[in-house]
Amino acid sequence: MTAIPRPGKIVAIHLNYRSRAEQRGRTPAAPSYFFKPASSVGVSGGTVERPAGTELLAFEGEIALIIGTAARRVPVADAWSHVASVTASNDLGLYDLRANDKGSNVRSKGGDGYTPLGPELIDASTVDPTALRVRAWVNGELRQDDSTSGVLFPLAQLIADLSQHFTLEPGDVILAGTPAGSSVIVPGDVVEIEVDAPDAEGSPTSGRLVTTVTQGTVPFDPALGSLPAVDDLQRAEAWGSRELAGLDASTGSGAQSRLTPELRAKLEAAPTASLSSQLRKRGLHSCFIDGVRANIAGSKIVGTAKTLRFIPAREDLFTSHGGGYNAQKRAFDAVDEGEIVVIECRGDAGAGTLGDILALRAKTRGAAGVVTDGAVRDYDAVVEIGLPVFSQGRHPSVLGRKHVPWESDVTIACGGAAVQPGDIIVGDGDGVIVIPPALAEEVADAALAQEEQDAWIADRVAEGEKLDGLFPMNAEWRAKFESRDPSTSSGTQQTWVAEPVEASPEARG
Repeated sequence: MTAIPRPGKIVAIHLNYRSRAEQRGRTPAAPSYFFKPASSVGVSGGTVERPAGTELLAFEGEIALIIGTAARRVPVADAWSHVASVTASNDLGLYDLRANDKGSNVRSKGGDGYTPLGPELIDASTVDPTALRVRAWVNGELRQDDSTSGVLFPLAQLIADLSQHFTLEPGDVILAGTPAGSSVIVPGDVVEIEVDAPDAEGSPTSGRLVTTVTQGTVPFDPALGSLPAVDDLQRAEAWGSRELAGLDASTGSGAQSRLTPELRAKLEAAPTASLSSQLRKRGLHSCFIDGVRANIAGSKIVGTAKTLRFIPAREDLFTSHGGGYNAQKRAFDAVDEGEIVVIECRGDAGAGTLGDILALRAKTRGAAGVVTDGAVRDYDAVVEIGLPVFSQGRHPSVLGRKHVPWESDVTIACGGAAVQPGDIIVGDGDGVIVIPPALAEEVADAALAQEEQDAWIADRVAEGEKLDGLFPMNAEWRAKFESRDPSTSSGTQQTWVAEPVEASPEARG
């Protein structure tokens, strides 16, 4: 086992592998980093302690770059020449402490032994940085297997980027990110990490970096700082998914978890007119996205919001945020099955906010549709793709004429309505509404009950009954409705069990 000198600094990237980004549902536009203390370095064959009172210690197999010669403002083309060695690392993290560190990871990633390195060093000059492989095993079972061909930001770019901010000195370590498959480990688990270059001459390898998890007995002192705290979101991210965390995939705070198949079926059966009416009865008067209509006649969309925000066009901001892998492209690359991309562009229809390529990407990802309070380019081609889009219409101009793609997964304003990520979106021929997830089940049931009642009233009107006392129903008509035989109704709505509702003139008037 090669002795690895204690580094002056350890710099780790938050998110770098495409597989991990897809798992997390977010793709960064540029690399972001955090520091780990040198005291976190461990060796192969060592142990790592899960502190008393915690549950979410997770492993992350990573490639560690060890700097050989000082690097300050080096170009990408020369960056790799400053790396002396490559080896394996386990970027361990304690999710119980993550929330209070707000991205710095000081406590959650800085514990003693939380950065084991080794056991052997690979000469960086003998390998291609785009063809390195990292694998991880837990108790002999392969959990991670990916290569640097799958990174978002090449290893040489990380070196060049960091070197423009501070000098990378000999012995410094850069952790290049972890692929999908990272998960929780418990006392008694044995984790092995290996980095190799299978296509290089001699297939050089770091050997397996072995770490055993132990249970700590000393709790954190509440008088000194914040205590460990976990919720279902942290559990899902630590384990890798809600299912792996043992959580019900149909409940919780995740966007898709709020829309069960049963609720989706109810919302697909309920018109937006009735849903809007039920929201109004509950005091929500501003949940309608004004000014948009469907590109495909008869479209009905139901899904959870994936938000995207544009700001007004400004040349310098478009230069910095409009090109390359911008927020717009990242959002369409990350939209999940059943989600609806909702775009804020201030009601400005003077340029396209998406075109056929983005519509095709959303369709391929399984998106339920797109809602934008702006315009659509390649309108006919988007219709042909078959993705339902609700917009103000068409415009041939490219995005940059009016808009700068700014950010995604934030609260936005679309067509005068506030929309948060995970809100439930329903659209049909009458328009598009936003339903707070906590009210969705209640509103859907009430809307369907209202539809059943209105269908019965329509039957009576067709038979020649006058509206007075029938719409809305007085006590006499209410008694007739409640004693009806449902099989005699000509209404097409499915019968749903719900509390009785008053007839709604808004729904059919």
